[in-house]
Amino acid sequence: MTAGGSTADEGARLRAEASKGWWRTVLRWCGINANDRRLDAAAVRQEQGSLGEQQTAALLARLPAGWTVFHDLAVPGRRFNLDHVAIPPSGAGVIVLDSKKWHAGWPTTLVRGRVHCGRQDRHQQIVKFAGYVSGTAAALGMPAGMLMPVIVVHGSPVAGGRLDVAVPEWERTVHVLAADQLVDVLAGMPGGRGPVQPAAAALADRVRRTLPQYGSAA
Repeated sequence: MTAGGSTADEGARLRAEASKGWWRTVLRWCGINANDRRLDAAAVRQEQGSLGEQQTAALLARLPAGWTVFHDLAVPGRRFNLDHVAIPPSGAGVIVLDSKKWHAGWPTTLVRGRVHCGRQDRHQQIVKFAGYVSGTAAALGMPAGMLMPVIVVHGSPVAGGRLDVAVPEWERTVHVLAADQLVDVLAGMPGGRGPVQPAAAALADRVRRTLPQYGSAA
């Protein structure tokens, strides 16, 4: 499945659900079906999320030779999916990336240790993602410290281009990056350039064997 595929599918499902049935169509036309409005709003969020994932995938395709990148992976036994997983040529670890498409007119900032987009507190999304990464480490049978959580923000300008956010609940630091910083940050990290090492090939094989494409897991 391509990047954003499962998110786009969910958006289409929600739109179909909102428009199902003659009477619901009449109510929606009259503007009095609150449930359908909620479904439409959820569909828009899914569609925006899918677009963000596609934009991140296009950026990851610009990484130097030697990187291995996966999109839209499932974690067996868990209900979440991973937008993107990237392995540097050094094989020093696994980068797990989550794409966000936030309001372009609102800056993303850190307020007393919590991530905000404009006036909206988005910190729970950061905490939830850190939990996803910890669950992924357990599934892969790897120390949590070998996985690097990265949230890629499209639209909203990130203060300073990058926020390093402590998540004490998971003893993790989540890196919140402006989309235009992503390639430089990953390529510039230790081991981000150079020939593919055996450790990188082994990690890529572990990911392939452990994390199936979302929607294809048994």
